[in-house]
Amino acid sequence: MADLIPIMQLGNPIIRQKATGVDNIHDEKIQKLIDDLIATVIHANGVGIAAPQVAEQKRLFIVASRPNPRYPKAPTMEPNAMINPRIVSHSAETVKEWEGCLCIPGIRGLVPRYRVIEVEYTDRYGKLQKQELTDFVARIFQHEYDHLDGIVFIDRVESTHDIITEQEYQKQVINNT
Repeated sequence: MADLIPIMQLGNPIIRQKATGVDNIHDEKIQKLIDDLIATVIHANGVGIAAPQVAEQKRLFIVASRPNPRYPKAPTMEPNAMINPRIVSHSAETVKEWEGCLCIPGIRGLVPRYRVIEVEYTDRYGKLQKQELTDFVARIFQHEYDHLDGIVFIDRVESTHDIITEQEYQKQVINNT
């Protein structure tokens, strides 16, 4: 049975540490961590969560896009564990869109990200996956990938003028679209 895990907040030193690779994907602890991360991200209305966000320094994250109060226009997909992920290539084109983070509640930032990325990762069953991701799902991958290297979205905003509160985001962006 999956458990909800406390999400670390910005300021906790673990958020800024670099994660280490997962050696044994089939280890019970890793499989349990995957289940717990999925339960936690769904409960928190997130669209992704990385192991370092719950104080597990492993190169593992979940991409779980679906419409929810924080991201009402998110595409729907099954939660997907991505273990030891890497970006193989990316488009030259970048797009600035609003991001939030479960580690930084109440804040949104306008973050430039590659629109298209080609990625590789191992799934929870030990199979190497190669995918091309675009737009919102590519953004989630890049956001979570950054967590594995101790980077948070506010590190990527181009100006402090590109940071707003969640309340203003809901008023200006969600309610005006």
